[in-house]
Amino acid sequence: MTASLESEQTDTAAASTNDKVTAAILGATGYGGGELLRLLGAHPRVEVAYATSRSKAGVPVGQVHRGMLGRSDLQFSDPAPDAIIDACDVVFGAMPHAASAQALAPFVDAGVPVVDLSGDFRLRDVATYEKWYKHTHPRPDLLSKAVYGCPELNREALRGAKLIACAGCFATAINLALLPAAAARAIAGPASIVAMTGSSGSGTEAKPGTHHPTRAMTLRPYKVLDHQHTPEVLQLLADAGKAPDFLEFTPISAPIVRGILVVATAPVAEGFDAPAAYADFYADAPFVQVLDGGEPEPGPIAGTNFTEVRARVKNGRLHVTCAIDNLVKGASGQAIQCFNLAMGWPEDLGLGAVGAWP
Repeated sequence: MTASLESEQTDTAAASTNDKVTAAILGATGYGGGELLRLLGAHPRVEVAYATSRSKAGVPVGQVHRGMLGRSDLQFSDPAPDAIIDACDVVFGAMPHAASAQALAPFVDAGVPVVDLSGDFRLRDVATYEKWYKHTHPRPDLLSKAVYGCPELNREALRGAKLIACAGCFATAINLALLPAAAARAIAGPASIVAMTGSSGSGTEAKPGTHHPTRAMTLRPYKVLDHQHTPEVLQLLADAGKAPDFLEFTPISAPIVRGILVVATAPVAEGFDAPAAYADFYADAPFVQVLDGGEPEPGPIAGTNFTEVRARVKNGRLHVTCAIDNLVKGASGQAIQCFNLAMGWPEDLGLGAVGAWP
């Protein structure tokens, strides 16, 4: 047993004797909502009171999320916001972009902590948001109140946060691939990103470009140089120290269900010792495993909140590979990690499960 897992078991045992906080999950029928139900169901300090859905109200959650079958008595419901405000200590938003800000605003206004998995609160500049997300933001006054959900950079800012904007799935993997170099102000030009993602990142509704049977035997680039996670990556890397001049980002639909694999390259300052810089930067990050041999891949960490990353420099260029589970570290697991920090709990509380491999 590793030291971190021993620590978590100790923390979990101690925490289980304390009162639990009550949570609501808005938009709980999607994959992000399902992962929140799975992970919070095992969290020693959280009890889910509401899993909302208009179309599935009255349906047991296990009939939609089969992993919960026989493991939860909870049913989907469609309560009024006031009922949630009265009953819950935290609201997790697992709704699509555009719908999320409108639905979550009443809880923010009421002072209930909100953890949002959508892109609606990630960007501080409303014009940038509207350019990349193609619609008018319903509550631009809230953008300045949100803390961006990247614990590896914003750990202290997340403590006590009332509105958390969780990083996007691609953005999480790219952030973690480039953060140490940005913090060292070592990136010396544009960065090139090629990133492959599983079909679960496209949501539960099959579309011509995302339906798994049509992508299972191919690799399909999409939103080339135009993906909406681009500005949040540049924003975070600038916060860390120095962003690339620009990102050349090529996302690729891969024939897997879970996982993201990022390959990032960029020119770097002479003398930058990537392996040492990455090991030092992530020394206190419980979910980032810096490899000094082998290559990151998403399979062994599927279903977990862990990240694998490896960095090296050759011919004046930084080369980083990074792997995450898009639904866990790229969404629901990271949301819980951020909430743990906001509550002053150990950030790995309830999240220490290791992957099943093969």
